[in-house]
Amino acid sequence: MFRRRRRAIQYKTPEQITGMRAAGLVVAEVHRAVREAAGPGVSTAELDRIAEDVIRGAGAVPSFKGYDIGSGPFPASICSSVNDQVVHAIPSEEAVLSEGDLLSVDVGAVLDGWHGDAAITIEIGRVAPELTALREACEASMWAGIRAAATAKRLGGISNAVERAVEAAGDYGIVTGFGGHGIGTEMHQDPHVLNYGSPKEGPKLRPGLALAIEPMITLGEPGTAELDDGWTIVTDDGSVAAHTEHTIALCEDGVWVLTAPDGGAAMLGDRVASMALAR
Repeated sequence: MFRRRRRAIQYKTPEQITGMRAAGLVVAEVHRAVREAAGPGVSTAELDRIAEDVIRGAGAVPSFKGYDIGSGPFPASICSSVNDQVVHAIPSEEAVLSEGDLLSVDVGAVLDGWHGDAAITIEIGRVAPELTALREACEASMWAGIRAAATAKRLGGISNAVERAVEAAGDYGIVTGFGGHGIGTEMHQDPHVLNYGSPKEGPKLRPGLALAIEPMITLGEPGTAELDDGWTIVTDDGSVAAHTEHTIALCEDGVWVLTAPDGGAAMLGDRVASMALAR
């Protein structure tokens, strides 16, 4: 997830959504490989090398590497944010994971011109119970937003569902200033997807819209700051953060989670699109 320029909303045909699914599966494979490798003593630079190998081995290209928002090109294939780092942390040989850390790995891949983008939060070894609860709350809020996408009339229905799920889970801060986005032939497109707000706001939802839904929540306050590297976003109060994300497509009969290996079937039930079940 990076900041992006404003453009018109892009709607996809079923055939184009199938193309996006292929990119989404590359992202899913990266997360599988990184999850297996992440552990105490492993550097985030090593995880980045693993991710790039998976992406290029699939015939895809890292979406993040070289991405420039004015701070210079991003130098890696993943964002590897640890503990109080919310998003966009740059992998490093010096950033060595320790028992009890909470790591979020955000990755994008482009295949045949179509982008996939997703993030997971990983517990490193045994973590404090409140960190497990934070991760679970973040994941639950993402899935609440994805379920809402199947029935909401406007984009705000997704945002509101994320917000209500976070509030139901506990006293967490919902990061402001960052959120989800449209995705397709570019990694970041309109519309911007807030993680809070009124269900009556935003553009109408209709088939062909592809979105990255990505809540970011903290154990403390929602305020953030940018480090001097021009990329890394940290919590103002030093509290630990979690970040999860999936790329989804709205189909005629439901939602297809393009970056989930099962297309979202296990989590969505009858809200999953038939396109997902057919593959």
